Amino acid sequence: MLQVVVGVRFKKAGKIYYFDPGDFKLAPGDHVIVETARGLEFGEIVIGAREVAEKDIVAPLKTVQRKATAADTEKVKDNRAKEEEAFTLCAQKIAAHGLPMNLVDVEYTFDVNKIIFYFTADGRIDFRELVKDLAAVFRTRIELRQIGVRDEAKMMGGIGCCGRPLCCATFLGDFEPVSIRMAKDQNLSLNPTKISGICGRLMCCLKYESDRYGSSSKKIVPPAIGVEVVTIEGEGKVIAINNNKKMATVVLVDGKTVDIAWEEVVEKENEC
Repeated sequence: MLQVVVGVRFKKAGKIYYFDPGDFKLAPGDHVIVETARGLEFGEIVIGAREVAEKDIVAPLKTVQRKATAADTEKVKDNRAKEEEAFTLCAQKIAAHGLPMNLVDVEYTFDVNKIIFYFTADGRIDFRELVKDLAAVFRTRIELRQIGVRDEAKMMGGIGCCGRPLCCATFLGDFEPVSIRMAKDQNLSLNPTKISGICGRLMCCLKYESDRYGSSSKKIVPPAIGVEVVTIEGEGKVIAINNNKKMATVVLVDGKTVDIAWEEVVEKENEC
């Protein structure tokens, strides 16, 4: 069975959620009001109406309440201004209670039914008294949510070692597992300072080409570094491998260095 849905995103580079468009004609860029587990929320259409399999939908599929109006947009702007004030006040309360936590961001739900305070900390924090103080000031539901360093980088943004804005803060909706094996397969330095992002974790971009490196190595077995080989250019020794291009760097007996495709490199047989 197929279901017509639209994709809605609530934050820049946030996760995309499916909703039933109902009778509304919605296009990417439109703003809508939808009901979520947190209450009414203001979101942006990023995927136009399309059919998807029911197995790819998290039930129950909720329907778009309405298109956002100019008044809704103004309310969102007003909430953003209130978030800045709430951040300052919460930071003061944290300092007053002497809690070892770092406030990262504050978020108002669209209907102001809840205020969420995001923070990082080295361990568990007893913030019950802090919640009481905040509830007394704002007179609404308060949630303090502890997040990890990768989520902090996504919220705060920044510039990566490549000189571009962080992928997680610009277009990555979800974090995918990244392993040291991915760096090794790509012949990258395993020095943590060179393969880690500003969050201190392995860079998300290590994942981008890992599938290609894996599939390449399965189809054609590269020659081992250090072995003596015979090539169309002459005999020599392999000194480097490029998994992505399927090329081997060979130093010939005359000292010349050449790059040759794996399939054109033959290991030299040992003479008896």
